[in-house]
Amino acid sequence: MAPHHNRPKAPVYVLGVGMTKFIKPRGKVDYTELGFEAGVKAMLDAQINYDEVDQGIACYCYGDSTSGQRVFYQFGMTQIPLYNVNNNCSTGSTGLAMARQFIGSGAADCVLVVGFEKMMPGSLQSFFNDRENPMGTTHKMMEDTTGITKGPLAPQMFGNAGREYMEKFGAKAEDFGEIARINHEHSVRNPYSQFQDVYTLDQIMSSTAIHAPLTKLQCCPTSDGGAAAVLVSQAFLDVRPHLRDQAVLIAGQCLATDGPSLFSRSAIDLMGYDMTRRAVEVASREAGVSPRDDVQVVELHDCFSANEMVVLDALGLAERGKAHELVRNGDITYGGRYVVNPSGGLISKGHPLGATGIAQCAELVWHLRGWANNRAVPNTRVALQHNLGLGGAVVVTIYRRADGREAPEVDSAEVGKVNRLGYNPAVEAKGFTSEQVKKVVSRTKSSEWALQDTQKKVQSRF
Repeated sequence: MAPHHNRPKAPVYVLGVGMTKFIKPRGKVDYTELGFEAGVKAMLDAQINYDEVDQGIACYCYGDSTSGQRVFYQFGMTQIPLYNVNNNCSTGSTGLAMARQFIGSGAADCVLVVGFEKMMPGSLQSFFNDRENPMGTTHKMMEDTTGITKGPLAPQMFGNAGREYMEKFGAKAEDFGEIARINHEHSVRNPYSQFQDVYTLDQIMSSTAIHAPLTKLQCCPTSDGGAAAVLVSQAFLDVRPHLRDQAVLIAGQCLATDGPSLFSRSAIDLMGYDMTRRAVEVASREAGVSPRDDVQVVELHDCFSANEMVVLDALGLAERGKAHELVRNGDITYGGRYVVNPSGGLISKGHPLGATGIAQCAELVWHLRGWANNRAVPNTRVALQHNLGLGGAVVVTIYRRADGREAPEVDSAEVGKVNRLGYNPAVEAKGFTSEQVKKVVSRTKSSEWALQDTQKKVQSRF
């Protein structure tokens, strides 16, 4: 394996997180509002002002160039570098990986990463049909192996991987249904989740067939939403010792792309199995942990239940070919070996592409702080994140508390005092006040013109 050249030279922490509720894409909320709300909440959580931010990263897939500037200018016109990132469904976590590189290399002490997506209803589609599709080689491989039927391509690709897992390893269609059942059940306790409905396994299996073994309730919806995180250096944290309890260390991380096995003619390999293996190996080595032995809580990319099955395997949470046994044994939910997707996952929480990876980060940060009271995972010390983008890129991240301890149990009333918000954002999805906005926007270079209209729109939603 080639050396991992991009490992940061110094510790990097997540100090603040924030997100919007994920909602159906109905065109009623603009990306400027989604990004603004998420960014304000993350800065309030980190107890910083935008003047302290050295660099900004905007994460989105569907939008014109420099949409990031349009979002960030609402916080202030401080002339810092702003980067616009588009890496398919792994866009948000790619932004987090970039921020970690900047801070770890000494280029910044505080980076604000904001992900947002305003999507079209219905299945994902390509907007540039007069040029080569970046997924063209993947589609050709599908055509030559499993064939392509009418309808959206994404569920076909992941459904084919599920079929191969069944043929090779003995998984059953019900195993994929059980994954979806668990994720839907988890979502009831996440106030930001797009759907919060509980289904029986029979209801999951009898919902509309999409592409066997996948039914409709095993597929993630398109969503509008935003999420943000504030990443900081050791030096930045050291002068704020009162925030150490909420700081979460990025103990290991790897952004990886596809290897030659992408073209092995395997439907599982076509869905990024090899790059996930590579990413988890590098991130685990850096963090000094074993996913199977040391991790308690996981947020992984369950765009379809079939992908969760493949990823459980690829991350090493199960022995090769035995992820379905993990599912059958109740080992991906409360009372089992791990809790996977306590947020409800993409299947139930929703999947606004640019925000997804940062929302996963927020969920795990809340668990490690001891704030996720209604869905806490006992004895949490290590959390694992997996965010996949076909085409392709994957980011695997391993988190620990800054003090290395087990997550405590923190009463929500106490959280409200500590964060000065008066409530616990892990268990309540609320708005914010004009006074709170004033705390986080630039004190010297704010633009009333850029800020006023959006602030009014956001607050009218609450």
